[in-house]
Amino acid sequence: MRGRDRRDYSIAGYIRRLGWPLVSTLFNLGQATRFALTVIGSSGAALRRPSLIIKQLKVSGVNTLIIILVAGIFVGFVLGLQFYVLLARYGQVEVIGAGVALTLFRELGPVSSGLLFVGCACTSITASIGLKKASEQIAAMEIMAVDPIARELSPRLWAGFIALPLLTIYFDAVGIIGAYLIAVPQIGIDEGVFWSEMQQRVLFYDDFVLGTLKSLFFGFVATFIAIYEGYFCLPTAEGVANATTRTVIKGSLAVLGFNFVLTAFMVN
Repeated sequence: MRGRDRRDYSIAGYIRRLGWPLVSTLFNLGQATRFALTVIGSSGAALRRPSLIIKQLKVSGVNTLIIILVAGIFVGFVLGLQFYVLLARYGQVEVIGAGVALTLFRELGPVSSGLLFVGCACTSITASIGLKKASEQIAAMEIMAVDPIARELSPRLWAGFIALPLLTIYFDAVGIIGAYLIAVPQIGIDEGVFWSEMQQRVLFYDDFVLGTLKSLFFGFVATFIAIYEGYFCLPTAEGVANATTRTVIKGSLAVLGFNFVLTAFMVN
């Protein structure tokens, strides 16, 4: 009959409906893994021509720098005020600098920079690759015997891998400057105490280096997601727009999720 529900309600039907999302997820993970290995394996041409990576560094790094600096200074302002309110209750306002530095180096710097990187640089990467695919520039490269993965994708991957740690360092530095402007000129904390407490309590490897290593991983994962979504998107305007949206969602969740995993390993 027309309109009759023909869904299979047998046990096999239930198993089939439960298994299909799992099979689809495993297929996508396998495809992404194979694609990642292909992109990494095609990196030789990009590494032999550093100009390709430098060109993409401008897109991934330089064009994202302004939002990193603006966000970092305001985050530093807020952290300085919040730490002052919290520490004033216990008479420990002199450790504001150390508290801000530890917060930025360990967690807030890598995560905030990663999320801003996803929203600014990764969306641009997905849109650029998707538009080239929609306008058949990718197909034209293949016709001319130019490997589009080696020419377009690998340089973007390594540029993101390099750019995000540098952006994180800028974010941390500007955030500390913002906290300094709140703590010393506004609140009246002694400048020497502000810097000396930070120097004594912040460890170079355990705090700064490990936080920067997080951003290395975030940069690789977020850039790969952007490349993957752009390369496999539907070659239409709507397909590129949907791929850009998926890049923001998947990239942001990847940064937050892997941050927890990496923090758990680093703490133990």
